[in-house]
Amino acid sequence: MNIKVLEAVVPGEAPARLDVFLAGQFPEFSRSRIQQLIHAGLVSVEGQPAEKSGQTVLAGQQIRMEIPPPVMSALMGEKIELQVIFEDENVLVIDKPAGMVVHPSYGHGSGTLVNAVLGREGELPQINGEFRPGIVHRLDKETSGLILIAKNDRSLQFLQDQFKSRQVEKIYQTLVDGCPPTPLGRVEAHIGRDPKNRKKMAVTDPASGREAITEYRTLESFKRHTYLEIHPLTGRTHQIRVHMKFLGCPVTGDTVYGYKNPTIILHRHFLHAARLKIRLPGEDAPRVFFTPLPVELQRTLDELR
Repeated sequence: MNIKVLEAVVPGEAPARLDVFLAGQFPEFSRSRIQQLIHAGLVSVEGQPAEKSGQTVLAGQQIRMEIPPPVMSALMGEKIELQVIFEDENVLVIDKPAGMVVHPSYGHGSGTLVNAVLGREGELPQINGEFRPGIVHRLDKETSGLILIAKNDRSLQFLQDQFKSRQVEKIYQTLVDGCPPTPLGRVEAHIGRDPKNRKKMAVTDPASGREAITEYRTLESFKRHTYLEIHPLTGRTHQIRVHMKFLGCPVTGDTVYGYKNPTIILHRHFLHAARLKIRLPGEDAPRVFFTPLPVELQRTLDELR
């Protein structure tokens, strides 16, 4: 594959930052990708290599940007069946099963969601010049449900910006041991690393943690358990599980933040990302995606009833 060359002339308007100008001229590239190209010496202004992303460009100046062909990621594709809820040229919406890790890491070098996406037939997603999917947000290994995958730089930036500005509505369904203090409530408690176990998270003081907000409402009550709908307004690591423990009603089956001996025999914790409302690239109105409880969780509810 040959290097792709894109050229543009700065119009007769007010001076602009180089990276901002190029992002407006070539919307298929995210601003971070353009900055990467500038730092790599692949962008020139009037025939001279650009000095920095924030340099000023003036009316009439000729800008040239070279796009190298995408390279293969070190990540390996694997033939793993995925339940695709929605797909277009920009995004994939996947119903992730419990037990699947999202991204390869130490101890999880294969069998991940990323490996599965790379192993699908068709055009490979490209992020920052590599053939790899863009992880917009994450779910814990044992949490099932909806997760977004971006296929290109621009889509990744567009979707992540909505998460950062809290424009995304995420709804989870969970069964907890015991019951929360009120049927309907809101938890505002900072979350940070557990000082006693750095592999875990915990409710902390504001100085050592990050703001975390979780809303909940009761869907159904049982003798020793409560079925809840959860609406996290922030996206901290293990947020729902930590906040439920903080309320004194840990997620059923969660042996990390809950009881070591589960109150119900489950091979996972009872937490499912059921609903996602978000605006997709190129669309004006948000879309709503939904996936029902997996069979094993629905069976657990039916047995409690």
